[in-house]
Amino acid sequence: MDSFVQLVVGTVVLRPYVVAFLLLYLFAAVADMGWRRTLLFTVVAWSVAFTAESLSIRFGVPFGLYHYLPTTAGRELWIAGVPFMDSLSFVFLAYASWTVASLALLRPLRDGESRWALSLPHRDRFGAPVLLLAVVFFVLIDVVVDPIAVRGDRWFLGQIFYYPEGGVYFGVPVSNFVGWGVVGSAILILFALLERSIRPGAPAWAARLPLRPLYGPGLYYIVLAFALTVTWFIGEQTLLLVGLFIYGPLTTCLAVTITARWREGQRSSRGHLERVPVVLSARDAPANGRGSLPVEPVWRDPHLE
Repeated sequence: MDSFVQLVVGTVVLRPYVVAFLLLYLFAAVADMGWRRTLLFTVVAWSVAFTAESLSIRFGVPFGLYHYLPTTAGRELWIAGVPFMDSLSFVFLAYASWTVASLALLRPLRDGESRWALSLPHRDRFGAPVLLLAVVFFVLIDVVVDPIAVRGDRWFLGQIFYYPEGGVYFGVPVSNFVGWGVVGSAILILFALLERSIRPGAPAWAARLPLRPLYGPGLYYIVLAFALTVTWFIGEQTLLLVGLFIYGPLTTCLAVTITARWREGQRSSRGHLERVPVVLSARDAPANGRGSLPVEPVWRDPHLE
């Protein structure tokens, strides 16, 4: 038991940045979808990622063949040849990618009296366009992250893994990005299927938080900024330019799109699907209903049908 605790403490000490990202994820996810859904997402994402990594280090599927170096095996938590924190990073990256896609494609809705109290329509976040775009963002973040992870000996990550056959993209094989697409798709599809059994809704305290739809995307860009900073720090100028070339135009398009949808959301209320029906004047609708022309309702209140 003492050795396990020491490994957990060592994991936190060795990977404080991963712990920080994980805590930000927990806050954003709980405020977004509650504890139960956050726990489900965490378990699903970690399980899929761990399974994929276990298969890849043994059979080369789905990421391609790579090997972990057991340089920290006695100092941090490992499970079946895979560092625990490595698989855990898939969790917050998958969630952050999903929230960016949701914010890009869906219109925020008013979630209270404050103009800053907004949320995204829950069920629409599981539509095919959102999930597909989420996988794209999930793969794109790895386009920046994985090359610097391969160069971990040049910064505080340390050399923890390598591709025995190298790769065409800054030492990373194309199969790695295919694997990220497969893993991202599996995480989101499984979560979409399983979360239906859990009642939707964020905790009461989250309703008082402003700009909730931005928390997940904020995490995404914090991780991106961290990766680009490390890229600059280790002197990989070409890799840095590639990252900026990808995310510069993409972020600009996202900002324009999100701003437009945000303005639409400011004019909407959460109950936009349950508006109060138009009340007709006594002249248009006599009390006895006789002698008046039939009036086609402008909108139907589902609660009155």
